[in-house]
Amino acid sequence: MDTNALPAYPSPAEMQEALSPAPPESCDVLVVGGGINGVGIARDLAGRGLKVLLVEQHDLAAHTSSSSTKLVHGGLRYLEHHEFSLVRKALQEREVLLRSAPHIIKPMRFVMPHDPHMRPAWLIRLGLFLYDHLARREVLPGSRGVALRGHRLGAPLQARFKRGFVYSDGWVDDARLVVLNAMDARERGATVLTRTRCVRATRGEQGWTARLQRDPADAQGQASLHTVKARMLVNAAGPWAHAFLREVANAPGGEALTQHSLRLVKGSHIVVPRLFEHEHAYIFQARDGRIIFAIPYEQKFTLIGTTDVEIHLMPDQARITEEETAYLCEQASLYFKAPLRPDMVLWSYAGVRPLLEDAKADASSVTRDYLLETCTLGAPLMTVWGGKITTYRKLAEEAAGQIATLLGEADRAWTAKARLPGGDLDAWIGPPVRPDRDMLAFVSRWRHKHPWIPLAVAERWAKAYGARAEQVLGGAASVAALGHEVAPGLYECELRYLIRHEWARSADDVLWRRSKLGLHFTADERQRVSDWMEAARNGIPTPESALADGAMLMAEAT
Repeated sequence: MDTNALPAYPSPAEMQEALSPAPPESCDVLVVGGGINGVGIARDLAGRGLKVLLVEQHDLAAHTSSSSTKLVHGGLRYLEHHEFSLVRKALQEREVLLRSAPHIIKPMRFVMPHDPHMRPAWLIRLGLFLYDHLARREVLPGSRGVALRGHRLGAPLQARFKRGFVYSDGWVDDARLVVLNAMDARERGATVLTRTRCVRATRGEQGWTARLQRDPADAQGQASLHTVKARMLVNAAGPWAHAFLREVANAPGGEALTQHSLRLVKGSHIVVPRLFEHEHAYIFQARDGRIIFAIPYEQKFTLIGTTDVEIHLMPDQARITEEETAYLCEQASLYFKAPLRPDMVLWSYAGVRPLLEDAKADASSVTRDYLLETCTLGAPLMTVWGGKITTYRKLAEEAAGQIATLLGEADRAWTAKARLPGGDLDAWIGPPVRPDRDMLAFVSRWRHKHPWIPLAVAERWAKAYGARAEQVLGGAASVAALGHEVAPGLYECELRYLIRHEWARSADDVLWRRSKLGLHFTADERQRVSDWMEAARNGIPTPESALADGAMLMAEAT
């Protein structure tokens, strides 16, 4: 190996900054919660020039925001519940998000087989007409009918489905969307602290005093407790929002900080071997009224979900049950020719959606809209209730506008036309035309510039990092210069990049959130990644090259 060509190890100062950036003594806004809403608000505020600190008790997108159905969509089924405002808002955001991050968000066509036992075809057609026209479309094509018999879209389905409908929405790498927003927030001046818990927030007349507790393993020898003063506090703790108000925020006089409460609804998904060859997704209507998606996933797999089960336990304890797995297999088997069995499931996950309480509604029909609640008795407090990935940017824009007003700042909305890190492809392809075509052009030019990178690696990097793939490469000009291949297609230079720039600290951060490589690796390969990350984090030398190099990565910081 040409060790002289390896990307440079981080200096002690760089590693200290990556692992344990110094918390500020004060800030304008303290945002609690590193899910999609928290990072979106932090990004918007930082772009307006406010001094922002965001803290997340675990990893970015560790829970709800990495456990979605991976869709940027208007929510076709919400039309049934007459949530026209929510659907319109979400439909408007689809193409805004597509343009902001074409590397991690892409258009997707959905096939809806018509089941004669369900809704009449004319009613579905009317719903799709509304879906097509509630918001302006420039990129996504409209809906149409399709004869399924003899068509490739009908090939995986049971013969009883003779006709169906095709419409457009989008797919998103949800966890990477969170990370990119956090990166953009940091690059605009925000401080982002992962594995940092706000254990106490005390409200005064002029501001908040918050006590932060850092994960000892992340503190790198520094004091794990830190006090910060903030002019305003934003509670974006998602499923923990109500618990945060009840257990952490200290209200003078004991007055209630909110009149709202959350309903926690678990959505579970399964991943099975690929069930069809084309790139369309399917949307099925279950007999109990729920919606089930079957989505092409990670080239070799199909993602199926979701369930809607109300829970009453801590959100990080939510797991898919055998009953949910059986339910998803049963519902999918009512549509696909090949029966789906629980023993075919390769991976599963469950996320908890924090929905606004509505005791009268069943779990699947509770609104996915959001509410921003502001309390100004003393220093201002904003709590984010509900929400969904598709509307996160709009939520953040509205929240930042209200916060700016409360703090006496100008309301300067800016994110509608801004691009997320890696989404600015102009230097490669010229002025953007339309996101899907722009991305195809970028991948082609990236591969042409670096023909020596293994094809699968080059395409994965281009689609995960966009224009930031050059930073992952780190100036390397040969495969040897990428560093040791820790697992198939995963080189040390990428791991270094994820530690330096994307807050990766563990194998799970890398394998299941920054990527989905965990699906493609064997247990032994996943363990090799875990060993490398552990050695890198703890500075423990090992005989293997990968681990020795990983130890060197962090030894300089200790």
